[in-house]
Amino acid sequence: MTQTMQPTMHAAAIDAFGAPLTPHTLPIPAVDPDEILIRVESAGVGVWDPFERQGGFAKIYGGQAHFPYVIGSDGAGTVVATGPQVQQFHKGDRVYAFGLMNPKGGFYAEYAAVKADQASPIPGKLTITEAGALPVDAMTALRGLDDTLHLQSGESILIFGVSGGIGHLAVQLARHMGARVFAVASGEDGVALVRRLGAEQVVDGHKQDVLAAARAFAPGGIDAALLTAGGQKADDALQAIREGGRVAYPHGVEPAPKARAGIKVHGYDGTPSSEAIARLNRLIEKAPFEVHIAQTFTLDRAADAHRALEGHFLGKLALRPSPS
Repeated sequence: MTQTMQPTMHAAAIDAFGAPLTPHTLPIPAVDPDEILIRVESAGVGVWDPFERQGGFAKIYGGQAHFPYVIGSDGAGTVVATGPQVQQFHKGDRVYAFGLMNPKGGFYAEYAAVKADQASPIPGKLTITEAGALPVDAMTALRGLDDTLHLQSGESILIFGVSGGIGHLAVQLARHMGARVFAVASGEDGVALVRRLGAEQVVDGHKQDVLAAARAFAPGGIDAALLTAGGQKADDALQAIREGGRVAYPHGVEPAPKARAGIKVHGYDGTPSSEAIARLNRLIEKAPFEVHIAQTFTLDRAADAHRALEGHFLGKLALRPSPS
């Protein structure tokens, strides 16, 4: 009697929380009835990934980790198999997907199995690399702008930390929603990027007087603010928010923004849902949209990608688990 060998894949995984990311050969995950199997062609490298590598999300969510543990909460690629309950996807479809704390492993691998309702066709004219780096940061931006701030067309918004993953996507989503965007970037390269992405005004938070520029931008006060970074400069910028204005920040921003009299400050999570994914796609498709990729790493250089997270870069970092 011959034994059938389970097909395998290359992955970057850890053997214990806190251990380094190293190359592994692991079984390709099986597909449950409500899941799809994606050949991963691009994976986002999130600023939160080292936190997951250290076991932070497992502690927060109480998930049971199985080692070797493959991290990576967002990615994109081609559907190669579908469960019998899946109707909306077929083999050959190009998709992006979410997978935080996926018990079957994340996107730092050549293949990933995810629930079909956590995946979507790639919207607009995004490349596969852009789509893989999009999901978590774009959903976090959307949840802040739409579900927390309830941003309306014609309103003004201050977005602090626009050089990073969430921020540069939030600028474009806010513009697609019809808002006027005052953006605070980090460095001259960040200012140039965000100006190109459509913000009406961009200032360098390290060199310019943010508060004076914000008050000139909206003399009656800015309607809302999305803070993707914290600290004294972020708190100072909030002096430009009008009485009755709204402020949102994703949970995990440290230090959390300080509330002051007359404005409402709300922390929130960027949790995906089928309805929110559809909303995100519609906004992306309204006008040109870019996910700025600062650098792409091959799968065997995943540890280098995590080291790069500690330096200055614009937008997102990405992994290329398998060639497109």
